[in-house]
Amino acid sequence: MLRTHTCGELRAEQVGQSVTLCGWVDTYRDHGGGLFVDLRDRYGLTQVVFNPPDSSAEVIEASKSLRSEYVLAVEGNVAERPTGMANPKLATGAIEVRVTRFRLLNKSLTPPISPSSLELPGEDLRLKYRYLDLRRREMQQTLMLRDRLIKQMRDYFAEHDFLDVETPVLGRSTPEGARDYLVPSRVHPGSFYALPQSPQLYKQILMIAGYDRYVQVARCFRDEDLRADRQPEFTQLDLEMSFVDADDIMNLLDGLVVRLAKQERDIDLSVPLPRMTYAEAMDRFGHDAPDLRFGLELVDCTDLAAEAEFRVFSSVANSGGKVRCINAKNGTKHYSRRGIDALTKFVGDYGAKGLAWFRVEEDGKLNSTIAKNFTAELLAKFAQRMEAEPGDLLLFVADRWEVTCKALHALRTKMGREMKLYDPQSMHFSWVTEFPMFEYDDEAERWTAMHHPFTAPLEEDLPLLDQQPGKCRAQAYDLVINGSEAGGGTIRIHDAGTQQKVFGLLGIDEQTARSQFGFLLEALQYGAPPHGGIALGIDRLVMLFGQLENIRDAIAFPKTQRAADLMTEAPGEVDLQQLRELGLRIRLDD
Repeated sequence: MLRTHTCGELRAEQVGQSVTLCGWVDTYRDHGGGLFVDLRDRYGLTQVVFNPPDSSAEVIEASKSLRSEYVLAVEGNVAERPTGMANPKLATGAIEVRVTRFRLLNKSLTPPISPSSLELPGEDLRLKYRYLDLRRREMQQTLMLRDRLIKQMRDYFAEHDFLDVETPVLGRSTPEGARDYLVPSRVHPGSFYALPQSPQLYKQILMIAGYDRYVQVARCFRDEDLRADRQPEFTQLDLEMSFVDADDIMNLLDGLVVRLAKQERDIDLSVPLPRMTYAEAMDRFGHDAPDLRFGLELVDCTDLAAEAEFRVFSSVANSGGKVRCINAKNGTKHYSRRGIDALTKFVGDYGAKGLAWFRVEEDGKLNSTIAKNFTAELLAKFAQRMEAEPGDLLLFVADRWEVTCKALHALRTKMGREMKLYDPQSMHFSWVTEFPMFEYDDEAERWTAMHHPFTAPLEEDLPLLDQQPGKCRAQAYDLVINGSEAGGGTIRIHDAGTQQKVFGLLGIDEQTARSQFGFLLEALQYGAPPHGGIALGIDRLVMLFGQLENIRDAIAFPKTQRAADLMTEAPGEVDLQQLRELGLRIRLDD
């Protein structure tokens, strides 16, 4: 080894020892007659000093050519820092290395990104020079967090008798809700592999094969529109179990969450984690992954709105729509009339046609520009329904149920942050269960799967597959952390008859099902056990545990929102000969 210690290792106990350190020049300071260099590696930072009598005049002179990001090997003696010069913010801040000699291992151009800078450069620059960005302490800490989380998950499931089994990356294209990344086959001209959106089919096959506890850190790929918490290639902790129900899987995951929360954030959780059904989540919060660190719950006031002379309310209420409200406690202190106008514009971005509001006065009465359209008795009913108190701000959206959910969820999230209703460093973990089996696609005029086509319905809802599929609930469950879906899973269909019936509802005829899922349908006829599983998004877990703004900071080499790698300039063109070997020709549509 070129070094005896890392740059984060030395302490007062090593004073007097001769050591060799290797690393990058983080900062350098010329104090006249000698140079002070902060030498950095991923373990930390150590101050090294080029000063007589330890450093010869020749060494001191040579040190003057050092610049940021030069790579050095320094030999010297560990010494206590002079009185009053210790740095308590630094793990190595009690000592310094007084250099006797050094070797320049490599020079560096002037870096377009300074890893030691307190100002974060633009994201495009960070992604183009990712190797420099990864030298920043924040990125190092994030990747170390990622490593710890994965190790703890592997250890946890190993303790519970899970087998780590790898599944193929080159598989068959199957409809799973997003576009596949396709890989042309040279050996089979005109045929394509697909990169896996998930190991779903393979892990079900493993259950049929008798491997009752499977786990894998799996790479997955989806060709879909990106956003701050989504990437075209991502990593998930994937698991499947046989002879279990939904409670068994959630209870097992509760134990993992308790361990991660304690070890990484020193948060003590009690189990079972809170659970609510999808219907309850949508009624109370307007979203299937609600942030439960604060209140601002939605309240349905449709029945009261139907009595109002205010046509915006009454027409919606009497035509099958919804009038729903949130009560921002002490909201009048946070939002002036101009602020309310800004909130009105905000909900418009989510489809709402407007935002009705009332301020609660000191006498408890509701006051607004629209108050004249309500009787005093009806206003009192609204106040009672909303548990209104002086200083509260009541905000209403009247529209279709879907619009009220979308708009008020977004409004609730925005106001919770702006009103500082929760500690941004806090974490809340919960489950949402019993999702609908299907959603209706008006354009395609058919049902689509809320999760995936292999999800089992609740046993009591089985008859609804034939009668009212829209009311059929799934044995599905999502792990929610701070208002983000951190993982999702289902109990699977394990009999071919029910699976074929679900395919039929999804518009997948028998021939298509046999073509795309024939191996699974056949396997289900050979003694398939009841089974189910879940996938946790590792990138998203790192983002949440690391308090990161977007998922790209949780990944060593992420893609942009246009699915491009700015560092390697991927995707890129390929040689025409490669295309000929694959039997492909490029045609760019106008």
